[in-house]
Order: sequence, then C-alpha cells, then structure tokens
Amino acid sequence: MTLNKTRRSFLKTAALGSASVLALPAYLRRANAAQSLTIATLHNDDDPDVKAWNKVAEVVEQKLPGQFSFNIVKNAALGGEKEMTQGIRLGSIQGALTTVSVMSAYVPETQILDLPFLFKSAEHLETVTAGEVGQGLAAKLAKSNFIVPAYINYGARQLLTKEPVLTPDQLKGKVMRVIQSPLHTKLWAAYGANPTGIPINETYNALSTGVADCMDLTKAAYAAFKLYEVVPDMTETAHIWAAGVMSYGAMFWNGLSDDQQEVFTEASKAGCAHFNALLKSQEVEAMAEAAKGGGKVFQPEDRPAWVAGAKPVWSEMADKVGGMEAIEAIANG
Repeated sequence: MTLNKTRRSFLKTAALGSASVLALPAYLRRANAAQSLTIATLHNDDDPDVKAWNKVAEVVEQKLPGQFSFNIVKNAALGGEKEMTQGIRLGSIQGALTTVSVMSAYVPETQILDLPFLFKSAEHLETVTAGEVGQGLAAKLAKSNFIVPAYINYGARQLLTKEPVLTPDQLKGKVMRVIQSPLHTKLWAAYGANPTGIPINETYNALSTGVADCMDLTKAAYAAFKLYEVVPDMTETAHIWAAGVMSYGAMFWNGLSDDQQEVFTEASKAGCAHFNALLKSQEVEAMAEAAKGGGKVFQPEDRPAWVAGAKPVWSEMADKVGGMEAIEAIANG
C-alpha cells in the first residue's frame, strides 16, 4: 500500500516537472541544451567590442537556433589580453577580440601589421588583413591554437603624454608604457624613451603614480579608459594602425561540425564589420568626451623626423615578419 502510494507520488511529481519544463518559453528551453561559450572582453556594454560579440551571437542564433549560448564576461574580469589569450589556448575561454600585438608572443610574423608608418589609412589596413597577408597570418595562428575568421581595426595609435610632445627628441628619457610586444619596445627605444610593458588594465594607475610618463593608444580606448585624466595631451602621430583579431580556441573550433564552422565564420565577419563601423562614430564621441575631461589635441612637428626615427624598426624586424620585400609590398599597396 505504502509502496503504491509512493510510486503514484513520484509519477505525479515527474509529470508536473515535465509540464513545467514544457511551459517554459521556447528560447529558454533551447538555452538549457545549448553549448555555452565564454567570451572575454576588457570592455563594458557600450563598447564596440561587446556589440561585435552581440552581433556574432545574433547571427549564430539566426542560423543555428538554440545550439549555442554566449556568456560575455566584461570589464577585464578574466584578466588582460595576455590572460585572455592564455585562456583561449587552454580552453577556459572560447573566444575574444585582441590586438595582433599580443599575438606576437605566439606568432612573431603578426608584428608586420604593427610596423610604424606602414599603413596609409584604415582602408589600407582592412584591405591587407582581408587579403593574402591576413589569410597567411591566420594560418600561422591556427598552428598555435588560435582560429581567426576575421580581423578588426582598432584605429590609429596616437601619442599620449602629460605635457605636449611634438618632436621625437622630446621623448628622450621618458618612461613609455608599451604593449608587451618586442616591436613596440624597439619603436619607442628608437626615439630615446625607456619602454616598459604594462597591461592596459593597469596603465591608468601606472601613469597616475608616476611609474610611467606616457603611452600610445587609439582614440576610442583613450576615452574608454579615461586616460585623458592622467595623460591629457594627445599628439596625432597615427604611427600605427592597430589591427585586431577575433579568435576562437582550436579546442572549441575543432569540436564544431563543418556547417557550424561556416556559420561562425560568417557571424565573425559580420561582427568585425559591425565593430569597424561602430568604431568610426565612437572615435568622434570619444574625443568630445576627452575634451570635456581636459584632453587636448596637438599635431606633430617635423613629421619626417618621426618617420625617419621609426624606419630602422622595419629593417630590424624584417627577418621576423617575412622579409623586407613583404613589408614594402604592403607599404606600396
């Protein structure tokens, strides 16, 4: 008697549980079965970085409804770029947008995109990364467990200082915060500065406490990290057009079917195109915000001296990035 009663109670509970699940909205039921991706970003909801990943998620959901859910972890909660790339390789992070500079630790040839005064414009950079050069670098990155379906353009890097620096000789002796990349170290050392590698999420404190005197960064990031509060003077050198990659871990990518890989490739290209479009308008807004916060903009003097000071970096890096012929092919393209 008791056993029959218990059995009836169990069946009733199970039936109610099944009914509850079926009562959930369809998209919530799908999410329960979806494969989750952890996406790392340094930024918040308002940044093109996060909006690019939202676009990827939107396209993936349209093409592969219910199969994937995107957990976008914001505001550098999973660390800086170095930690993000390590996480991608280890499989704890499935995807991220990062600069190509941080990828040079794994594929030195990516530094060709960081060479100073190489690109004439945003369009020039985007043409190169979409062509044979970009495809060749993506193939090399794949061997280091980074799958790169598309590139982004973070904008031109500008010099940021505590007082106006208009000529290269004014950099001598200054402690320059640089990306943790050999090329960036060589560039600023060529101008007589003392480069020191500091993660971007630690840069504000380094500048405010005097650990560093100056740095370089894109206009959008300048405002996003409120760096105008500690390095208010921007010299529009546009010395490097900062390329970035949307990358996925090989462990995740290799677990996808051919059809899923095709969709993620399409979605990634759409996300990166969305990023590039947003960035152009964001730069205008960023500079308006910086101006309200005390930021000032200056034009470099003696531009030929800036270019001449950087050109030896081409020769020094040539063997690491595919040779001088490859560099000149981009420069003349």
